[in-house]
Amino acid sequence: MGRKFEVRKLSMAKTQGAKIKVYSKYGKEIYVCAKNGSPDPDSNLALRRLIEKAKKDQVPSHVIDKAIDKAKGGGGEDYSTARYEGFGPGNCMVIVDCLTDNNNRTFMDVRQAFVKNNAKIGSPGTVGHMFEHQAVFEFKGTDEEVVLENLMMEDVDVTDITCEDGEITVYAPHTEFFKVKNALAATMADVEIDSEEIAFVPQTMTELAGDDIAMFEKFLDALNDCDDVQNVYHNAEIAD
Repeated sequence: MGRKFEVRKLSMAKTQGAKIKVYSKYGKEIYVCAKNGSPDPDSNLALRRLIEKAKKDQVPSHVIDKAIDKAKGGGGEDYSTARYEGFGPGNCMVIVDCLTDNNNRTFMDVRQAFVKNNAKIGSPGTVGHMFEHQAVFEFKGTDEEVVLENLMMEDVDVTDITCEDGEITVYAPHTEFFKVKNALAATMADVEIDSEEIAFVPQTMTELAGDDIAMFEKFLDALNDCDDVQNVYHNAEIAD
């Protein structure tokens, strides 16, 4: 089942005129998570995961604290989630996750990104069934059998584990995120996790070549320019 979890979602730091956008997107997501649950990361596991992820992406502490304080205040905007699916350049499959306080505006912005870049937005479920919602962990290593044995000893439900170019990738159901995290910390304390997230992982890949590559990059940039877009997942693979 070997497959390497490359960068299949949009890196929010891709366009670096963008640091402020990265901070804004994390701030919005942290605010919503803290408002809808508890503002205390010790009792809100989703918030704790989000804060850890933000810190890894070098989001300043004052941005995180401001978002949590805003949620504690009880006022502020009401955001809802929105998900759009469709086909990008070269017929690759795309999922776009958003947080919005205006669904009409968000839909128009995302739709324009599709329309202007040789892509087709579809109805809910158009491509979602071709992705798996999983917890994904990446770290340096060469012996996936030992890692698998350690996780199984901790009673972790592992979907897949691969090793490629000295990097081990562990896939598990998204509900197992903290179980995997705690199991790795308990059995492999010296391992430094390079990446940990809950993501939509494609079941198959679509290779892009020629003009589709440049168009796909333009498409991702257009989505990244949408203020309400939080994450983009896709199954595009760039031909060597």
